[in-house]
Amino acid sequence: MGATRVVLAGGRGHGHWHLDNLRRLSARGLVRLAGVCDVTPLEPAALTRLGRPAQGPDLGALIDATGATAAIVCTPIHTHTSLALTAAAHGADVLLEKPPAPSLGEFRRLTRGLAGRGRACQIGFQSLGSHALQAVRELVADGAVGELRGIGAAGNWVREEHYFRRAAWSGRRRLDGTDVVDGVLTNPLAHAVATALHLDGSTAEEDVEEVRTELYRAHEIESDDTSCVDIRTARGTRIVVAATLCAARAAEPYVVVHGSRGRITFWYKQDRVLLQRAGHGPDERAYGRTDLLENLLAHRAGGTPLLVPPAATGAFMRVVEAVRTAEDPQPVPPSRWRTAPGERSHRRIVDGADELVDGAAEKLATFAELGAPWAAPLRPAARR
Repeated sequence: MGATRVVLAGGRGHGHWHLDNLRRLSARGLVRLAGVCDVTPLEPAALTRLGRPAQGPDLGALIDATGATAAIVCTPIHTHTSLALTAAAHGADVLLEKPPAPSLGEFRRLTRGLAGRGRACQIGFQSLGSHALQAVRELVADGAVGELRGIGAAGNWVREEHYFRRAAWSGRRRLDGTDVVDGVLTNPLAHAVATALHLDGSTAEEDVEEVRTELYRAHEIESDDTSCVDIRTARGTRIVVAATLCAARAAEPYVVVHGSRGRITFWYKQDRVLLQRAGHGPDERAYGRTDLLENLLAHRAGGTPLLVPPAATGAFMRVVEAVRTAEDPQPVPPSRWRTAPGERSHRRIVDGADELVDGAAEKLATFAELGAPWAAPLRPAARR
């Protein structure tokens, strides 16, 4: 059927990952990069082995000029909805980076607009393409770890101070009156939240009963860099997700399913699963992964079901909305964090954050419940 013409909106930052993926798929004859939409054209070196795609700042005009039938939107969070709808209006199916939108209202505008255009949209939660997800769900359904007790998730990451200065929207809750919501759990470690919800089978908006938040910041930013959320799903599962960008040591993020007779740990970036249960030795396995752009192409070609359609991220958007409407994050007292040199700039380390993040996932308890000296009681729940 020939290579699908693709336009990439946002070629810098995380856009480099998409360029590498396009190189891989182009070598297989599946895609051709027809255009790059960015405020400043990419240098030729960034487009090695991708030909000479057209470049320009107007996504709709670029799709029309190139005849592209698919678009990747990898732009600032607060532009996602409008650009995805622009791509759809000009006849392109869309791979939209996570989070799909900065608010529940914008997310609903996105889903309504896409339905009206009849175009497909895949949300870029790459972890949801992991074949390990189905394996873990089957283990739980088969009673491998007994009765489900809850799900925890943890992300200990390191980000230097320049990370929060990389763009005008970085570390912002709002920009010029527009929601951005660039928090640790809504953007860099959003996969931890989405993966935990998917393992519970809670993916739609109505699958979340309530969300309580604890949002903190050690950096001089608007948004949160060290936070946890306590989610209660409609099926009664408690999910606690904790994350920081101020860890002493970077670690692989994971989701852990707690059962009455064992546990399952899923390191979602590595597609690696560890089953531990009473009366058995540990069983660790690695799984494959389906690339989300390839899945979108297969959907276009033959109707293969999308792995992450917008409707499958409604529960995640309930969490985004709870973070958006919560009070502004509380600063961690300077006596509770320290600076350390990094590769490009200094970084801030919250004392004990690594242990607290892991403890939240292991014990299904929030920072306040674990006795963090800088943590306030949970804020009121955002209910359905």
